[in-house]
Amino acid sequence: MKTGIMPTQDETILRSKRKSIYLRLHDEWENVMDGKLRNMTGIYIRKGDRMLMLYRQGGRVVSEVWVPSAGGHFEEAEYCDARACVLRELNEELGITEEQLENLHLRYVTLRQRNGEIRQNYYFFADLKADAGETFSSNEGVCRWFALSELPSLEMPFTARFVMEHYLKTGYATLDIYGGIADGEKVVFTKMPEF
Repeated sequence: MKTGIMPTQDETILRSKRKSIYLRLHDEWENVMDGKLRNMTGIYIRKGDRMLMLYRQGGRVVSEVWVPSAGGHFEEAEYCDARACVLRELNEELGITEEQLENLHLRYVTLRQRNGEIRQNYYFFADLKADAGETFSSNEGVCRWFALSELPSLEMPFTARFVMEHYLKTGYATLDIYGGIADGEKVVFTKMPEF
């Protein structure tokens, strides 16, 4: 029911600001997330005090940076089996089989919102057996061994950089699995105990 009383200038400005905020938030929400997921795996291969890294070239999602030794997107039959995905990618990209590895463990699961999707990465670490060769080539880019001390200076994707930083400070000395949430400035990790 209208009373015929005109809103004050302050009330009009307040309504205009509220509407502007609502419209801005609505537009941002429309561009944020609609249930799309991108599930990926990566594996870091160690041999002694060295880590095999891949300089990824020509990738659709990640390119021109150092990434895990091998990795990629889940295939439909792998959605409930990150280990199967990472072993398939490792064999396809480097020709390495599970028999050439020891101490293969899932160590990190990270979440990041980007381009309207949630990117969920499963990071594995493993040791290359002593009798396995050390020369690998990949159709995804250039493979190279680095001393662990060199890894912090490499340009890496956002979550991978924080995974490696955490691994070198904490993760290498445990068999714990860590969950990480990317907040735009860093990845916040917490240990994921089984209970």
